[in-house]
Amino acid sequence: MDSKRGARRRGGLGKDMDAKAFGKVVVLLGGRSAEREVSLKSGGRVLEALKARGVDAHGFDPLERGLPELIAGGFDRAFIALHGRFGEDGTIQGVLEWLGIPYTGSGVLASAIAMDKLRTKLLWEASGIPTPKWSRLEAGTDFGAVVSTLGLPIMVKPAREGSSIGMSKVMMAEDLPLAWEQAAQHDEVIIGEQFIEGTELTAGVLGDTPLPLIRLETPRTFYDYEAKYLVDSTRYILPCGLPEAQEIELQQLVLKAFAVPGCRGWGRVDLMLDTAGNPYFLEVNTIPGMTDHSLVPMAARAAGFGFEDLVLNILAQARCALAQPPAH
Repeated sequence: MDSKRGARRRGGLGKDMDAKAFGKVVVLLGGRSAEREVSLKSGGRVLEALKARGVDAHGFDPLERGLPELIAGGFDRAFIALHGRFGEDGTIQGVLEWLGIPYTGSGVLASAIAMDKLRTKLLWEASGIPTPKWSRLEAGTDFGAVVSTLGLPIMVKPAREGSSIGMSKVMMAEDLPLAWEQAAQHDEVIIGEQFIEGTELTAGVLGDTPLPLIRLETPRTFYDYEAKYLVDSTRYILPCGLPEAQEIELQQLVLKAFAVPGCRGWGRVDLMLDTAGNPYFLEVNTIPGMTDHSLVPMAARAAGFGFEDLVLNILAQARCALAQPPAH
């Protein structure tokens, strides 16, 4: 596949953007979710890239600084690099909407929906987007019935966590209750999901353009937190190895899966192909990682543009639904 096809359509992505036109930019990073450390790395790289391009950019960690400081900052735009709760779930988006500060990525409702794997699945099922069979797990759940319905293995996931935090792959029926207990330490909403044997893929989205697909391979039980951020044994295969026509078809389905919750700006969609080549969509990430291990920058690089151009393009798409900021 010609992986630079999308980059040519976008006309360079960021190379001719006027840094001064962005005004004073706040990069929101860190926060108080379980993904704080990853967010600090993502935001740090974003901040460095913006400054390198001459943008008047400033880091802001909501865990260490309060809302009054954000209001007093006089910021013209916000680049959200907060992962997980309070950053990726519509919370900070609502604050920025109230303040009238244009921000990167999806809006309040889309962010909240995409952060919730259960409700994303409900919308996908209603819209004809294929997703693995699933069941909500609770204290009174008949775990034997879940195994009978979903089969083994089963992926157990907190519905509103990212970076695979709290996830586990259950190989034996007797281990399902313990997996639920472990996941319940991170969220009150837990889902058990049919495990799809096959090829794991991820697809970045920038505006209305899909980036080249990446195939993921790990010797670990699944693509967990360690495989994503800590070890060097994970393989990122790009080009992904699919026939060009199949990749293009999947990219169009990715755009639909991204649009169904109302997502905008940029993000990432994760999916599986079973052994027969059928796709199953897993989740949407509305603020993907921007670390040196992260997938959207990797796909962007394969499409022919660098990290700084990617960051500028994301910032250029910052939006706010309010026509005018409120009076302070």
